[in-house]
Amino acid sequence: MPHGPYDIGPARPRLDALSKACGAERFSTDHYPPGMLWAGVRRAGVPHGLIREIDTARAASLPGVHRVLTRADVPGTNRQGIVHKDMPVLCGSRVRHAGDPVALVVADSRDVLRRALDLIGVSIDPLPAVCDVDAALAENAPLIHQGHGSNLLLTAEILKGDAEASLKKCDVILEETFFTPSQAHAFLETENGVARMDEDGVLHMTVSTQAPFRDRFEIGHALGLAPWKIRIESPFLGGGFGGKDGSTVQCLLGLAAMRLPGRWIKMWWDREESFLAGYKRHAARLEYTLGAMADGTLEALRCRLWFDTGAYAHLGGEIMELGMEHAAGPYRIGSMDCRGWCVYTNNPVAGAFRGFGVAQVSFAFEGMMDRLADRLGRDRLDLRRQNALRRGDRNCSGVTLTASTGLDECLRRLREDELWTSRQAWKKAAPRFTRRGVGVAAVFNGMGYGRGLADNAIAKIELTPEGSFTIYSGVSDMGQGNASTYAQIAGETLCQDAGRLCVVQPDTELAHPSGSAAAGRTTYTFGKALIQACELMASKLIRRAALALMIDEPGGFTLVPGAVRHLPTGRELPLSSLGAMLTRDDRICVAEYLMPVSREVPDTGKDFALGFPHLIFPYAAHLVRIEIDELTGAVRVCDYLAATDGGRVLNPQNFHQQIEGGVAQGLGFALLEDFATSDGQVATRDLSTYLIPTSMDLPDTRSLAVETLEHSGPFGMKGVGEVGLNGPLPAVASALSDALGGYAVRAPITPETVLHLLSAGERA
Repeated sequence: MPHGPYDIGPARPRLDALSKACGAERFSTDHYPPGMLWAGVRRAGVPHGLIREIDTARAASLPGVHRVLTRADVPGTNRQGIVHKDMPVLCGSRVRHAGDPVALVVADSRDVLRRALDLIGVSIDPLPAVCDVDAALAENAPLIHQGHGSNLLLTAEILKGDAEASLKKCDVILEETFFTPSQAHAFLETENGVARMDEDGVLHMTVSTQAPFRDRFEIGHALGLAPWKIRIESPFLGGGFGGKDGSTVQCLLGLAAMRLPGRWIKMWWDREESFLAGYKRHAARLEYTLGAMADGTLEALRCRLWFDTGAYAHLGGEIMELGMEHAAGPYRIGSMDCRGWCVYTNNPVAGAFRGFGVAQVSFAFEGMMDRLADRLGRDRLDLRRQNALRRGDRNCSGVTLTASTGLDECLRRLREDELWTSRQAWKKAAPRFTRRGVGVAAVFNGMGYGRGLADNAIAKIELTPEGSFTIYSGVSDMGQGNASTYAQIAGETLCQDAGRLCVVQPDTELAHPSGSAAAGRTTYTFGKALIQACELMASKLIRRAALALMIDEPGGFTLVPGAVRHLPTGRELPLSSLGAMLTRDDRICVAEYLMPVSREVPDTGKDFALGFPHLIFPYAAHLVRIEIDELTGAVRVCDYLAATDGGRVLNPQNFHQQIEGGVAQGLGFALLEDFATSDGQVATRDLSTYLIPTSMDLPDTRSLAVETLEHSGPFGMKGVGEVGLNGPLPAVASALSDALGGYAVRAPITPETVLHLLSAGERA
């Protein structure tokens, strides 16, 4: 570790790097309390039906089984969900997807648990399964939620100007329909946790979650518990990507702990159960009509978006909102008519996933930009630069961009790079039976919750009696490195080195509510609150040191590593002395921050209860070079370059790792990953059939930071956790059309798609 403050700017090692590399860091999967029991769930196995009988007698009589619980054992509402409370903890009369839980077993061991689950008899009268949005919206379609009146979760529109009138004036009008698949998060650590209800009726839980504070309210609502009687600890996560934003094992574990008070109970889904019951990315159909003038000016966009939310709402309406808000891409466009439908089906539950609706529409709007450039005979990069949003422009929702906007510079960096300038020579040098293509994409991603929901964080920092500082994080770290960035922020503000900084992972009893680890908001909101808390701490310590040193003017003091120094006299007071002298209440500082929202409220998007519009956006431009095997249709990604505007970079190492990880996951979305179902049943049940990229499938991604100054952010930064994933699919599709002349309209882009394009020369 370098000598001196653990400050922002340099590429500092993560505080958790050594413990994770050595296997010493404890994730929630590593918690095995003495005498614990195992819990598991019997799943419905059918996508739609009425429960006639659940026979638990044989399972309950098996030695080693402590309880077998069904719907009758669930107190409270038996309904969970972040916005819409429509998902049962245990199904009582109806099942709506194959992964629905119908019985919960608690046993001595995993082996006994498996045998008991197999002994439960479930008799279900099947109902017609509704497995795509067209079938769900058809007249007289079977209703998935009886009290809802239709299978439509939400329909909405975002209008800017008169798109229909503008289209009639355009020189060029292009139409296309795009399809994006469902995608599994495939995190290394599957859904899991441990729980115990103590003698005072407090539910204690250690769980892999992105939202520990919000979980208390979701659990409390479902199980009839007061949220303040629930304590949740959230250690480092082994990946999340949105799949742990919302209840997974929490309510089931809470129910088991309530029925067996005093015992620790563990639940850990295996990969097959995670695929069956965990959240997925929304599959989408995207119909686009784009109008432009002969000089390349974008005039009008009409788009129709359909999102398959599966059996329950989760965050379907909010995901559709963000997709619609980004439907025109990061471009100036005169008018837009965007309408969306988020639809219930009997497919697995769709929910939050990195890119949150924007990954889907990025494929469409960038595909349209490539088609327009080709129709006009324009350079694809130049056309994007011509229409790129700049600060002061109004975006497609009619919101003036007042925050930093660095897209043009991102595109300029691509244009100057050797991967672009040498593209023609590189393509001509392709080996026999190989075609080469170079593709580009420009993307963006709204940051934070958006208008209508307080995007708040509360930071707490404590001076210990030993003279070090403990930061109580309120936001989970799922691998993105925000915990270490908090230490850097504190080190910068307090002038302390890494050895004097400790970050405690979220614990609802020790920290304060700070929102979810989602939406690219984590470091932005908590970081701003932490800066204020550290400034309060610095001011307090200087004043206390002035009292101790009997100096009546605190203006001459400053913090240095391990001490407070009086500059005029050179006298110092060690922080350990201050820590020992002060009471605990006097050693703690707390501050909070609320992310700003747009003051310009468009007269549209009124169907959205929350989340519209957004104010702050990171931007990125991606370039990819691919090789296509003409004999097999296989696509190899040779080179990848991502230029990203994330405001000021606080830690280059963390910044580039986020971009590289997003690109890797995005390339899986582009080329490999298709969470397939057949009549509501999961077809890709494990990682032998659901393929994700390995190191052999990925290029060495080069990440460029295009630093702008986001005046509202901590030290000028913006969040970049999501924007990196949005670029690979449209960039690869762009490279494919560059190589073959035809256009892909369906993801993932498989060898079959490529071979079809090679033979047809048009679209696939």
